[in-house]
Amino acid sequence: MSVKPAAFLKISAALAAAGFGTLLIVSGAAAQATSSRMKGIQLSNDKPIQIESDKLEIKDPESKAIFTGNVKVVQGTTTLQAGTMTVFYKATEGATVTSGDADIDRIEVDGKVFLSSGTQQATGDSGLVNLTEQTIVLKGEKVVLSEGKNVFVGCQLNVQMDTGAAQLEACGGRVQIQLDPKSRKQQQN
Repeated sequence: MSVKPAAFLKISAALAAAGFGTLLIVSGAAAQATSSRMKGIQLSNDKPIQIESDKLEIKDPESKAIFTGNVKVVQGTTTLQAGTMTVFYKATEGATVTSGDADIDRIEVDGKVFLSSGTQQATGDSGLVNLTEQTIVLKGEKVVLSEGKNVFVGCQLNVQMDTGAAQLEACGGRVQIQLDPKSRKQQQN
């Protein structure tokens, strides 16, 4: 099944469980930047999810839906954009992608991934949201996390969704951090 141009769907609350992770850039010691608790970018189970793309291909026998071309996912104040997004569903008897009752196993995004919520943003080349393991991995030659003027750069961000624990890896190089001292004063107020 193929739907063109601008497939616009409201997906069941199962996609909301993806949470797309939680990112909070904390100001403080440089050591905190590479392993920290992150919260802020998250989806809410009580708000509808809207997905737009140039094309949607549903493959019920393979339990997946493939969104391609200018993919944009919005729920509340959270936005995810990518070139492609593949949603893999758990194979459950009688559940189909088109009926909206299939549970999501994982979501893969690729092609200039952008994730934002309020003042918090993350960018990378590809990402994986694994609902079974409750993890998010954002990868790229340059993964950038930012909140206001605080900027963290690495090549891989790992987030544990249930705890909010996150780690930014350097992948052979070094993690780069730019902190705005004014943001620390604002957090303390």
